[in-house]
Amino acid sequence: MGEVRAGVDRLDLALVELLAERFRYMAAAARIKPERGQVRDEPRKAEVIAQAEARARELGLPAGIVAAMWDLLVEGSIAYEMERFDALRQA
Repeated sequence: MGEVRAGVDRLDLALVELLAERFRYMAAAARIKPERGQVRDEPRKAEVIAQAEARARELGLPAGIVAAMWDLLVEGSIAYEMERFDALRQA
């Protein structure tokens, strides 16, 4: 069981690193987009979630759980990008 937990811990840390990279892209998007209204893009959100859900199915994962996780991830990313967008324009 110790090996399993160590493997999960290692993967969790790697996932956090990947999230940090994703959020750096959100910060870049906040710098690039000229209007705040462009931050929320519902068609793009749906596309990102659908891609994750399809890949989950391909890998034999519970697609509904992955879709729910990605919905939370995308909403968190949008909130972060909004914060960055506002902070950049107030500076």
